[in-house]
Amino acid sequence: MAPLIISLALPSETGRVLSIQSHTVQGYVGNKSAVFPLQLLGYDVDPIMSVQFSNHTGYPTFKGQVLNGKQLWELIEGLEANNLLYYTHLLTGYIGSVSFLDNVLEVVKKLRSINPTLTYVCDPVMGDEGKLYVPQELVSVYREKVVPLASMLTPNQFEAEQLTGFRIASEEDGRKACKHLHAAGPSKVVITSISIDGNLLLIGSHQKGTGDLMTALLLGWSNKYPDNLDKAAELAVSSLQAVLSRTLEDYEKAGYDPQSSSLEIRLIQSQEDIRNPEIKYISQLYD
Repeated sequence: MAPLIISLALPSETGRVLSIQSHTVQGYVGNKSAVFPLQLLGYDVDPIMSVQFSNHTGYPTFKGQVLNGKQLWELIEGLEANNLLYYTHLLTGYIGSVSFLDNVLEVVKKLRSINPTLTYVCDPVMGDEGKLYVPQELVSVYREKVVPLASMLTPNQFEAEQLTGFRIASEEDGRKACKHLHAAGPSKVVITSISIDGNLLLIGSHQKGTGDLMTALLLGWSNKYPDNLDKAAELAVSSLQAVLSRTLEDYEKAGYDPQSSSLEIRLIQSQEDIRNPEIKYISQLYD
């Protein structure tokens, strides 16, 4: 008689997250930036590395490997074969090819066939400050195929412009972009950084019915406050600012110039600010 195998992939009290993002051996981007904060907030998190690099690509050089779509699907098949594919949340970040992104779409469909209430949080990492750092063809795949499947979308200003097709130069433009993206599918949209007149804004919208760290924090807090996106945004931004402040202070104490150094965020040292942030920033979100 074959041995009875009992699935160990039970959801925690908060939830179980499958996080498909980049990974660096040194430093905090992608899954290195997302997994630990989500665990601190009570989630079980299972990471899949879309790439594994020695360090992030902002350094002079980097080495590593890129996971392809077939390899991603093999991991999904392995989980499914052992009844380990129940997730409450899917989180995706940097993806470097159309073939891999197409397989991510299949992952979304597979996970929702097992748990129809799956929340898909998509950070459409494509570029920043007017520059794409993924192939141009990924933009149309995100716009036409990924956005309609997302529960929450967290683009930066440049990425929101790519997805909507118009320039964002004011708060009103930001609200217009949120409405445009809502119409495509996601009930929650947060444009994580908009630079207007020297100020950096976050504009979020909940239609009822840095990047990696910010998206993870938004996932974590929005699930704790599902009908109060402004509260979730306040907690997420307050955590992020506390982490950034500690990072700058620590580098300055060590004698580094924050303007010229490639800073790595002080994530582990900021765990209390992630668990219990002091709210210092009041949100103004729009329905």
